[in-house]
Amino acid sequence: MIDGGIKAFRGRRILLLQGPVGPFFTRFAQDLAEAGASVHKINFNAGDWLFYPGGETYRGTMEDWPRWLGHRLAELDIDLVFLFGDCRPIHQAAHRVAQDLNIEVGVFEEGYIRPDFVTLERDGVNANSLMTRTPEEYRRAPDRVIARRSMPHSFWWMVWWGFLYFTIGGFGQVFFPHYRHHRPLTIMEMFPWLLSPLRKQWFKWRQRGVQARLEGEFDKRFFLVPLQVHNDSQVVVHADVGGVEGFIASTIASFARHAPGDCLLVLKHHPMDRGYRNYTRLVRTLAAEAGCPGRVLYIHDQHTPTLIRHCRGVVVINSTVGLTAVGMKCPTKAVGQAVWDMPGLTYQGSLDRFWADAPEAVPDNDLFLKFRDELIATTQINGSFYRKLAPEASATGLIWSAEATSLPRAAVQRRPAAGEAASAAAGIAAGEAASRPPIAALAGR
Repeated sequence: MIDGGIKAFRGRRILLLQGPVGPFFTRFAQDLAEAGASVHKINFNAGDWLFYPGGETYRGTMEDWPRWLGHRLAELDIDLVFLFGDCRPIHQAAHRVAQDLNIEVGVFEEGYIRPDFVTLERDGVNANSLMTRTPEEYRRAPDRVIARRSMPHSFWWMVWWGFLYFTIGGFGQVFFPHYRHHRPLTIMEMFPWLLSPLRKQWFKWRQRGVQARLEGEFDKRFFLVPLQVHNDSQVVVHADVGGVEGFIASTIASFARHAPGDCLLVLKHHPMDRGYRNYTRLVRTLAAEAGCPGRVLYIHDQHTPTLIRHCRGVVVINSTVGLTAVGMKCPTKAVGQAVWDMPGLTYQGSLDRFWADAPEAVPDNDLFLKFRDELIATTQINGSFYRKLAPEASATGLIWSAEATSLPRAAVQRRPAAGEAASAAAGIAAGEAASRPPIAALAGR
């Protein structure tokens, strides 16, 4: 028994490329097949094979990949490609090939509204999303009734699937000599996953009592800076900040020069980067050089929503924690590109001015609610990639609402700026690209 929404993919000829770590794409293929779709899968490394052993294998070079894929898409008569993460090199190349062949592309990504949703959009996600950045279009959008089930904790499932994927992928590299992953894929990757829980316990002991102080004596007297994973495409592709290290450096320097003297700067490490990076020495050095060593705090596993509730403002690159902060009516500054970064939701002035202007930069909650509901209705699916939310509804455990897979009309969209149109060889004009509906309409083709 599958959720009724996914039945809209009946009759489609679908190709799956790389999915999230874990068995999600195998389960997704089961849902699609039961709905009446024809499903094919391409694997690129041993980690892919581990979770989808029945898939076809590509063993060629990156240079040959577009040509090979073009032939395969034609041979299989594919009309829809699904992938996870639109900035991976193999997916960027595949996207260009699909556009040239007028084949639709659906992009999965972690949910904009976490932890209860995953993202599915046409063509691109995050800064590549087709969602409009114009507040007035959201204000004019119809009111929506959004239903959801709360997602149980799935963090350790994600850690487990990731550990297996990178460990097997590393051991199996000899069978895929030409493959290049978007992040290191070696047997050495098992060690950060093993180190992570040890560091978690160490910092939990070392930083005991920190959250209570931030909630108490420093209530509304600190700025929160949630850090992101060092090799996240959001940081590497969609932000010109010099990576996480560059972001830390520029933020501390700006804070030291322009923030009120009675405020702290609190940098919070990303839990998925715990085993890979430790910025303790960097933060200490930069704070000392900036002349504010006693005003910069580097923390790890404190409760983020509670910190947001007690802070004066939030500074992010483009993490979805920023959207959470906006939803909590907390002044928020994004220094990278984000689908939710727009007037009325986030501070649009410079970072240097944000420190003083934060108390007057409270987000427009009515606009946020309109934006959130439109975002959920057109791009979010209730559930998780890593743990089933509703096993009775589908193999994936996602709740495939009819609206999430076959919207009757196009949602509000971004018009491409000059140069963003598809290539002339593909024969797609800029106006045509702008009028394409979101992924929700793909199923009804």
